[in-house]
Amino acid sequence: MGVFTHDLKSMLVKLVREGLGRLIVLVSVLTCPKPMQRSPEAQKKVDEAASKLALYQFYACPFCVKTRRAIRRLNAPIELRDAQNDPIHRQTLLKEGGKIQVPCLRIEGEGETTWLYESSEIIAYLESRFGENAGKNPG
Repeated sequence: MGVFTHDLKSMLVKLVREGLGRLIVLVSVLTCPKPMQRSPEAQKKVDEAASKLALYQFYACPFCVKTRRAIRRLNAPIELRDAQNDPIHRQTLLKEGGKIQVPCLRIEGEGETTWLYESSEIIAYLESRFGENAGKNPG
């Protein structure tokens, strides 16, 4: 009886978590931020820089939703990779990133790849690259 109860509880937790995740996605879609507007030249530079980035994510993960909203607001066309349902992306995240944790931003640099975890750190990085004050020196 104990194993059955544990399995039922586990199933219910997964169901509630998935349901809440879908609700968060719905609210995010309904309250979608407007993309930042840039000159065509500036947007072309952002597009080029964003082509070296990829976000590994789960569709209904609240932290992934937060990160995707920032990407949309920053108008940075970053490739989204489904690490939940795509076994190739999941394996790449584990093998090259070191763990299956989302969101994770893959940053292709000159001769090296960096894996950035944690939504707040990812958003801070994206703001520094693509935000209104990107490239400006304080003071």
